[in-house]
Amino acid sequence: MSVAFHQRIQEALLDERLQKALYAATGRLMEKRKSGVTTDQLPDYQELRTHANRIKRHTLENLDYYLETLTRNVEARGGHVQWCRDAGEAQVFIGQLARERGVKLVVKSKSMTSEEVDLNEALQQQGVEPVETDLGEFIIQLARQRPYHIVAPAMHKTRQQVADLFEERLGVPREEEIEKQTMIARAVLRKKFLEAGMGISGANFLIAESGAVVIVENEGNARLTTSSPRIHVALAGIEKIIPRAADLAVFLQLLGRSATGQPLTSYTSFLSGSRRPGELDGPDEFHLVLLDNGRSRVLADREKRQTLYCIRCGACLNICPVYRRIGGYSYPGAYSGPIGAILTPQFLGLQHEPELPFASSLCGACAEVCPVKIEIPKILLELRSEVKKAEAREAGWNLEPSNVEKIGFGLWAWLMRHPRLFELAGAAAQILLPADRDGKWLRNLPGPLQAWTRWRDFPPPAPRSFRQLWRTRRKAS
Repeated sequence: MSVAFHQRIQEALLDERLQKALYAATGRLMEKRKSGVTTDQLPDYQELRTHANRIKRHTLENLDYYLETLTRNVEARGGHVQWCRDAGEAQVFIGQLARERGVKLVVKSKSMTSEEVDLNEALQQQGVEPVETDLGEFIIQLARQRPYHIVAPAMHKTRQQVADLFEERLGVPREEEIEKQTMIARAVLRKKFLEAGMGISGANFLIAESGAVVIVENEGNARLTTSSPRIHVALAGIEKIIPRAADLAVFLQLLGRSATGQPLTSYTSFLSGSRRPGELDGPDEFHLVLLDNGRSRVLADREKRQTLYCIRCGACLNICPVYRRIGGYSYPGAYSGPIGAILTPQFLGLQHEPELPFASSLCGACAEVCPVKIEIPKILLELRSEVKKAEAREAGWNLEPSNVEKIGFGLWAWLMRHPRLFELAGAAAQILLPADRDGKWLRNLPGPLQAWTRWRDFPPPAPRSFRQLWRTRRKAS
């Protein structure tokens, strides 16, 4: 584990205020999600998850076709499509577009993809002021921090801290009441909407058959961002595409419930190009920026390709026992929690933070709540294997199993296929492997197994095996 990664984790664990706020906030979101996907609320929840998984799998297996279809339909409606291989190309294109159009102020709706490419910092360096208009993102921008959570970026901030921040950064009287804080932010942001020459949004979904950009939100700021300025730029990863509008109904039923427990978010916007003759709202120019930034590399790996199914609901963060303790700032990169532990190493490379795939208990809760059925624990194990293989190659170790290992695993496989002998082996272990005085741990295993207990303890065999307990239960019943 890198020193910085370890230090961030320790700081989070020692912050009592943060621990209480984080556990309470994720707990509320988790309970809302749980109540939103019950049999009464959504009887076909599991079928919808399976269907969403299939749609994503089909789309990614035919991604070239759907991207070409999307491009044709966007351009047919007067829009422009820009392909960007990495964060640098996205920064250059958007910054250059702003300079060419004389834009000095940009308003932004919530977009994790723009956080991924550090767009705000790049625009500032090019003399363009970016302003976040989502309330949580606005707070985070004033604090000069990055989002703490995919859905709730200011989850770690108390209203008292926000009051101090508004007083310091905005020069307004200190106000702790949340409703009044919202009005303060609204007054500031309304002026920005009217003055901005460009609006930048993300995209929750891209519909190939129509070229529409779909944005879901609860505050209405995305609608102002995409309609008030004369230029709208939508920045989206290439994996956000779905084939048809009919497919969207599946994801909309899952996204709101998984993120905040809502049957549907307050606003769902379908944006198709620039304003056409006779229309009152909408931008004069529309640009769709399609970002790769490592996604093609993930797509090429059939085992880990399902990482790209993610719809950024944040459900895996809320239920993860690790995230709920160490929080969002312990993770490197824009994405945190279980999805961040598999996205970041694949986007940035395993060498960026090799210990990140190990920041998990592998309890499987993330896979249970994922609305598109991403097998996060499986991918974490594959990434861990890649990390260890890379370390072994760097150390010059032979990665081929020794003859002793081959024989050992062969015997184990044979034993597992013979239940009676497996049971006898378990009974023998109860006799031959007594625990220490505390009765809880084996501190020295015999023979080649000593390597295991050199660095860790091993739980002793249970006094009664599962098979013995099951037979007793069956006799009793």
